[in-house]
Amino acid sequence: MRTKEFQCGGHESALLDCRSSGTDRNTCSPGKAVGLTCSDSVRLVNGTSMCSGRLEVKNNQSSQRWSSVCEDDIDQQDAEVVCRELDCEAPSVLQGALYGEVEAPMRTKEFQCGGHESALLDCRSSGSDRNTCSPGKAVGLTCSEPNAVRLVGGASRCAGTLEVKHLGEWRPVNYYDFDWTLKTSDAACRELDCGSAVSVREREKFSHISVWRISNFCVKSGSALRKCAIPYYSSSILNLTCSDSGLWLVNGTSLCSGRLEVKTNQSTQRWSSVCEDDFDQQDAEVVCRELGCGAPSVLEGALYEEVEAPMRTKEFQCGGHESALLDCRSSGSDRNTCLPGKTVGLTCSEPVRLVGGASLCAGTLELKRQGEWKPVINVII
Repeated sequence: MRTKEFQCGGHESALLDCRSSGTDRNTCSPGKAVGLTCSDSVRLVNGTSMCSGRLEVKNNQSSQRWSSVCEDDIDQQDAEVVCRELDCEAPSVLQGALYGEVEAPMRTKEFQCGGHESALLDCRSSGSDRNTCSPGKAVGLTCSEPNAVRLVGGASRCAGTLEVKHLGEWRPVNYYDFDWTLKTSDAACRELDCGSAVSVREREKFSHISVWRISNFCVKSGSALRKCAIPYYSSSILNLTCSDSGLWLVNGTSLCSGRLEVKTNQSTQRWSSVCEDDFDQQDAEVVCRELGCGAPSVLEGALYEEVEAPMRTKEFQCGGHESALLDCRSSGSDRNTCLPGKTVGLTCSEPVRLVGGASLCAGTLELKRQGEWKPVINVII
C-alpha cells in the first residue's frame, strides 16, 4: 500500500507530477483502498474547469483516439447529456471555437440525443458522414458548475453539517482531519456565499459512515471543495457555522486580516473590493467587530494583493458603534475612479485574553479561534 499522501493542485498532467507528503503513513485501515470512476467517453479541454472546454469524444476505444465535435452535429439536448455525464449542471453556453480551434481529427456524424441518456455515446447518431466542418466550428461547451456544498440541519442556511457532492453523491465531511484549518472552513463558507467561518465543531455518529476527507493543500491551490474530496470512513463529522454577513477579508493569514470585500448585490451574490478613500478608522472598527476580531491595527491599500474591478463606488460613513458594516450610511454619489494600489487591506487584532490571574494583565493566555476560547498551546491554526 502506498504510504504517502498525494497533494495535487488538479492541473497536473500526471499523478506522479503531484507533490506528496514527506512522511509515511503507518497504517491504512481495511476497506480504505481508493476506488475511482472517470468518464471514459467524453471530456472538455482547454476550459477553466472540468465543466467547460472544447468537447472531445473517444471514437475508438482500442486506439484511445479522441476527436473534436463539429458545432453543427450537437444541439442543446446533446449538451445536456454531456453535462450530466461529467457531473455538472445544465449547459449554459454552446458555441463553436469558444475554447480554441483545432485541426483534424474531427468527428463527422451528428449526435441525436433525446436528453435523458446517461452518456453521450449512448445516443443515436446519423448514419452518414459529414464531409466538412467549417473553421471555427469545433464546439465549445460551458456547463453550470454544480451546487456541490451545503449545510444541513442547522438553524440557518449558513450553519449545520457540512456536506459535499462529489461523483454524484452527497456525503458529510470528516471532522478529525489533520489538515482541516480555518482557511478551509472559510473556503466552504465562501462557496456558500455565507461570509467567513465562525466556528467548527464535531458531530459524532454511532458507527462509521461514508464521508469525504478534504485535502487542505488542494483547497489552498484554489480548487473547489468537491475537487478536493477523497472517499473516507469516519464516525466523526463536521458541523460548520458561517457568519452569514455581507463582508469578508480575503488573502490574509487569518479570519482577521485580508483585502476587504463586501456583498453589493444580494440577488446575484456579487462581491466587490472597497477603495481606500471610501473607508476610514471608524469603518474598520465596525468590520473588525462584525468578524469577532479585536481592534483594527493596520489599514492600508493593497496590503493583500491588488485586484481589478468590480469595485464598490460609494463611501462608507460609519459612526463606529454599528454592529455590521452594511448598517452604516453611505455617500449618495458614485466614485468614478480608484487609483491603483488603493483597494482596502485591513488587519484586525487577534482576539486574545488572560484568564484566571490575579489581575487584568496576568493569567492563562487564550486565543479565540473558530468561535472558541482555547489556551494558546492547544490552538490549531
